[in-house]
Amino acid sequence: MRLVIQRVTEASVSIEGKLFSSISKGLMILVGIAENDSLADVDWLAAKTVAMRIFPDENGVMNRSIIDADGDILAVSQFTLMASTKKGNRPSYIHAAGHNLAIPLYDAYCDKLSQLLGKEVKKGVFGADMQVSLINDGPVTIIIDSHLRE
Repeated sequence: MRLVIQRVTEASVSIEGKLFSSISKGLMILVGIAENDSLADVDWLAAKTVAMRIFPDENGVMNRSIIDADGDILAVSQFTLMASTKKGNRPSYIHAAGHNLAIPLYDAYCDKLSQLLGKEVKKGVFGADMQVSLINDGPVTIIIDSHLRE
């Protein structure tokens, strides 16, 4: 699994011109799932996500987690994160998970985040044409790939 985590002051997802979900201060997370991902990737990434110290403390040092900052999370599935750009100019998505694997793992990741965070994680709609808006705070953007953890 591959995540793009952005610290935000606000973020939202709209579908067909209508607001679907939104958060204020917190994390906007784009979630890419590969064909060889598993629940072990979900568990590792969810724990890493909520423990990551990327919010400022009283001295302005990034020393607080999303839990410490009492922030919200908006997680949106994005298969294009799994793009291979090695050949040619058209990205290949051959290693992106299909719906049968990706949907349960995306839902499991969001559920695990909710459990660890102690509140609902807002979501997009898997496979929908979504318009995502955000104000990146800092800017702070972190990319994590569960296959690069060792």
